[in-house]
Amino acid sequence: MHQHEMSTSSVFDGAVFMPSEMKLIEDFMRDTHPDKVNLAGREYVGEHGHTTWLPLVRKIKQQIATDPTINPEYPPILGIPEFTRRATELALGKDSPAIVESRVFGVQTVGCTGAVRLGAELLRSWYCSSSSWSGPILLSSPCDDSLTGIFKAAGIEDVRHYRYWDAESNEVCVENMVHDLENAPERCVVVLCSSGHRPTGAKLSQEDWKRVAEVMMKRQLFPFFLMSAQGLCSGSLEQDTWAVRHCVSLGLELLCAQSFSHSFGLYGERVGHLLCVLKQNMLAVQSQAEKLVQTLWSCPPMDGARVVATILSNPAHLVEWQEGVKAIAERCMLIRERLRERLRILGGPGHWDHIIKPGGLYCCFGLNAQQVEFLIQRKHIYLLPNGCLNVSAINSRNLDYVAESIHQAMNSRL
Repeated sequence: MHQHEMSTSSVFDGAVFMPSEMKLIEDFMRDTHPDKVNLAGREYVGEHGHTTWLPLVRKIKQQIATDPTINPEYPPILGIPEFTRRATELALGKDSPAIVESRVFGVQTVGCTGAVRLGAELLRSWYCSSSSWSGPILLSSPCDDSLTGIFKAAGIEDVRHYRYWDAESNEVCVENMVHDLENAPERCVVVLCSSGHRPTGAKLSQEDWKRVAEVMMKRQLFPFFLMSAQGLCSGSLEQDTWAVRHCVSLGLELLCAQSFSHSFGLYGERVGHLLCVLKQNMLAVQSQAEKLVQTLWSCPPMDGARVVATILSNPAHLVEWQEGVKAIAERCMLIRERLRERLRILGGPGHWDHIIKPGGLYCCFGLNAQQVEFLIQRKHIYLLPNGCLNVSAINSRNLDYVAESIHQAMNSRL
């Protein structure tokens, strides 16, 4: 395969050491070393080393739990109406042309995974006016391990990859990405991260997004956005959804899978949302969504969605929540800056400016397979292939140990 061709496999294929994410977590749990550090998790981890709710979220949960007016009953198939309305406005803005022109609807889902699965099922049933569309669908390389399996479980077998992360420069290579999209089959579906790309954390600039959107329009590609942590990447809700809003402003149809796990700390409640922006067949697609939901999970869980809807519906709560999200984003950036400074002081090859360029929970160091294996096996620091990690799990107690271990991995003969 020529270097410029789109890959049908992950850039990590053939690595010397590539345990699955699930196995990493299991190995970490069994590890008895006192200095072990789990940097491979998905959750936001606070300074004290465990996941935590924002104080506002905890308060609202308690209020809802003791509210005598709330009856135990099933929600509508497509979810709590106030939740879907607020989730749509959060992603698109209240004045979005899609909302004003009534060409958008939302479905409450069982987490972001449920939103992706439902979106895949909808694409199978109505996209390209085909009774059974099966691809191609393009994922970034690298991407979240679970995505390929979700799309294939929905019957979409033709899963390909476009180049996103450049391991040599340790950043997004938009030239490669645009080239691969320009050479993609017309009308294929492209999965894009609006912000907080997992596992690299790397993001595109607004100018880069304009180039990508232009190619999407020219090649009639269909964008399927993932929005897993709105606000946590830049600290700004609007900035983290800029790409989605830009595509909508251009008149593109799209799907967007939203998650409220990170931004609200509602990991166990599985609060997700599938946003559908269409030009036609709205009622038919919405009816198909109802049928699919009945076969997938019947109806979504209530408690977490009530918390989100309550906070987003109250102006004072909304401001307090935004301040909490911004504080998390700022802490993650501070961790990056402190880690870069420790690594700079320790010396060694290369520079570390790339680890502060993105924002949010995830970051990629660009380590090779042997260096990752050294960190896991010798230092008990668990991280994903290529040195991708969750920076929020680094705190004042383990920062020096993590920095020194990375330095040793980079400079030891492995």
